[in-house]
Parts: sequence; structure tokens; C-alpha cells
Amino acid sequence: MKDVTYLALGRMDYARAYALQHELHRMRCQGEIGDIVITVEHDPVFTIGRSGSRANIRVSDSERERAGIPVYEIERGGDITYHGPGQLVCYPIIDLRDYGRDIKRYISSLEAAMIDLCGDYGVDATRRAGYPGVWVKDRKIASVGVSVRHWVTLHGLAFNVDVNKEHFAMINPCGLPIEMVSLVDLTPKDVTMDRVTAGLLEHMKSVFGWDIVPQDVSEYSRRINV
Repeated sequence: MKDVTYLALGRMDYARAYALQHELHRMRCQGEIGDIVITVEHDPVFTIGRSGSRANIRVSDSERERAGIPVYEIERGGDITYHGPGQLVCYPIIDLRDYGRDIKRYISSLEAAMIDLCGDYGVDATRRAGYPGVWVKDRKIASVGVSVRHWVTLHGLAFNVDVNKEHFAMINPCGLPIEMVSLVDLTPKDVTMDRVTAGLLEHMKSVFGWDIVPQDVSEYSRRINV
């Protein structure tokens, strides 16, 4: 088992979480800290990855701004996605030199943890060849987009627990004409963010061989002024 520090950010705007993630990535690359996994819910935001385009925003800038949704162009893989309340976002900041230096295997492991999580709720989820993420038939329940620098990971996964469908309808998610779905739409079981977060972490522990050690985020915030 490998010790991994766990930081639960709760609700945090994207810009602040982005800055925190990057500083922790720098610290991990320089060996100042060990592996970290972060969970967070963001305020509404669209992010566009390296292969993405603003052309996949389906509404005007004025309509988007009225909805209070900023846009960030970032360095992860993939196209456009939405983050917002009711979505569990997870950012592992880990050194892949300890995991076989295999980025495809890393992405597959993230997907495996989410597929197992869906199974906890009686939902039959799968991968789709050529399209990273997790699918329930022809609808997508979770996205994966990562960046790797100096073999240390950035960004990660976004799992829809109970998201705003109107916000997702403002874009072509992942650049595709697809429908996004939330866990609450698919199961009669009681669904809460706390329970889903705990379930995801348990499956990530199993998939990656982690011993997760919770840490107060303020210990890091004070060190890096974020």
C-alpha cells in the first residue's frame, strides 16, 4: 500500500482550485510532498482542453455570462466540459514513475474506479473505445481529462452525481453531440455527495493500492498562499 494524502476542498471556485493544484504539482515534482488526491465541487465553469474549441459552446457569450459561467482554456487532454455543483471532481497529483510510467493505464484505472462506483448503485457502466470517460449505454456519466508533466499528473476526473442539465446543454460535451446523465437519474438508491465521494475513494484505493491519509487543506493553503 502506498500512502496518499487526501485533501477535501468542498466547494471552491475553479480559479482558486486550479492555482492550488498547480502549486501542489510543482511541489510534487520537486519532491517537497508525496502523492496527493483532491476532491472538490466547483462553481459553474466551462473548461476547454488541448484539443478543444470555443465552437463547442452552443450559446452566445451574453447568455453564458448571464448564467454566471466563465470559460478557462487549460492544459488537460480533451475538449470542452462543464463543472458545477452536484458534480464530484477528483484531481490526483501523483508521480507515474511509481505506477509504471503508463498514462493509458492510469486513465483506464480512473475509469475502472468510476465503473465500480456505478456498480455500487446498480448502474451498468462501461468504457467506450476512443472516448475516455464512463458511459451508461449512449449517455455519459463521467469524464476524464489529464495532463502529465515530469511524470506527475494534473487534472483528473469529473463524475456527475446530480448536475444542472441546462448548463450541460449549453455545450457539446467533449466536443460530441451527446447527452450527459447523473447518477441520481439512474438509481433508486439514496445518493449524496458525501456517500459518492467516499465510494470513489474506496475504489481508487483498491485500483491504485493506496492508503489514503486525510489532511487539513489549511496546512497546505498557508504554505502556498492559495
